[in-house]
Amino acid sequence: MKIQLSDHFTYKKLLRFTLPSIGMMIFSSIYGVVDGFFVSNFVGETAFTAVNFIMPFLMILGALGFMFGAGGSALVAKTLGEGDRKKANSLFSLIVYVSLVLGAVIAFLGILLLRPVASLLGATGEMLENCVDYGWIISLGLPFFMLQMEFQSFMITAEKPQLSLVFTVAAGLTNIALDAIFVGGFRWGLAGAAVATITSQFVGFICPLVYFVRKNTSLLRIGKTKMDVKALVKTCTNGSSELMTNISMSLVGILYNTQLLKYAGEAGVAAYGVLMYVNFIFISAFIGYSIGCAPIIGYHYGASNSNELKGLLKKSTVIIAISSVAMVGLSLALATPMSYLFVGYNASLFELTKNAFFYYSFSFLFSGFAIFGSSFFTALNNGPVSAIISFLRTLVFQTVAVLVLPIIFEKAGGRGITGIWFSIVVAEALAVLVTVAFLFAKRKKYNY
Repeated sequence: MKIQLSDHFTYKKLLRFTLPSIGMMIFSSIYGVVDGFFVSNFVGETAFTAVNFIMPFLMILGALGFMFGAGGSALVAKTLGEGDRKKANSLFSLIVYVSLVLGAVIAFLGILLLRPVASLLGATGEMLENCVDYGWIISLGLPFFMLQMEFQSFMITAEKPQLSLVFTVAAGLTNIALDAIFVGGFRWGLAGAAVATITSQFVGFICPLVYFVRKNTSLLRIGKTKMDVKALVKTCTNGSSELMTNISMSLVGILYNTQLLKYAGEAGVAAYGVLMYVNFIFISAFIGYSIGCAPIIGYHYGASNSNELKGLLKKSTVIIAISSVAMVGLSLALATPMSYLFVGYNASLFELTKNAFFYYSFSFLFSGFAIFGSSFFTALNNGPVSAIISFLRTLVFQTVAVLVLPIIFEKAGGRGITGIWFSIVVAEALAVLVTVAFLFAKRKKYNY
């Protein structure tokens, strides 16, 4: 039976509706992991380090896709909840057209800035050339990446989460197959990995584009529109937290790399890269759940259904709490096999990565609550609160922690690098406290 945004959501129905988006995000992160596996094992440690070193800058360039996807889908879902389907389709079409233009501009700027930025961040010699070789090809695919991220959100708003999962799986399998052919088979190195990635992004972009352009059975279709500056501003405001999250995570990633170069050299950056791949998989489950819930929350907010909002918040809290405990256990169990999978060829790097896993795993106790809290306020069309949570979680708390904790650990007789691994746990715990404070402060305004 088809699940509609207007339904009453039990635990079972909520999980059924959000599972495709969870699977979609997990699968997206897994094919990124496959990229790292092929680069690390077939191209080498320096190339693997370069990919992880330049990736935060590339993610900053593509962050607008997350902003327009989350902010736009929240606005469109609210408009659908208010009963104005024609306006919802016009807003949807406008956001897609504007994103295409911005994507092309950002891709051009990315190619121009790639070498000076990589050099400024500290890349030299072979590592610098690897950053440039990989980065300029990835930059060409930024328009596809941005729209792929947006369509993932809009497919859920259109009540087609299963179809979104199908498109994501198609894109992921494309990337995995081409990685195996270009990197493992043809030995094209970093260029092969980059080509495989942007090809998969094109698949993830073109499939939903064709679907929405043609007549379909969903709530949304791309068609005629008109310029609506107010709506675009609202979209950017709603999605500012997602923009802030991705930019902040990238900036913090750059800071982590800088600190790790200082305390552990290139080996530290490589170990952090492995942690990020696993982190992407685990965090993507929370992000996927939040993306799946957002249109439901936005719809019932637009329909002034406070009882359903209360139920969604309560059920989501329980689901995330259970998932968080399970993820910590799974992460601890995967520490050895995942470390060996990526860097088993280097004994000292393997031990460094496995040790980092132990400390990093406990961050999953807290991260899901802050991610959902930020998404919850985005769905309520309260971009400022959502942005504050994201800003504190992904930039302020992590920046302070990664700079201060290594010093504290060294003064206490420990190792500075242990402070770096533990900093994410402290930052996520603080973010949960802020999230809880906002949920209590705003409960009367939104009646949840």
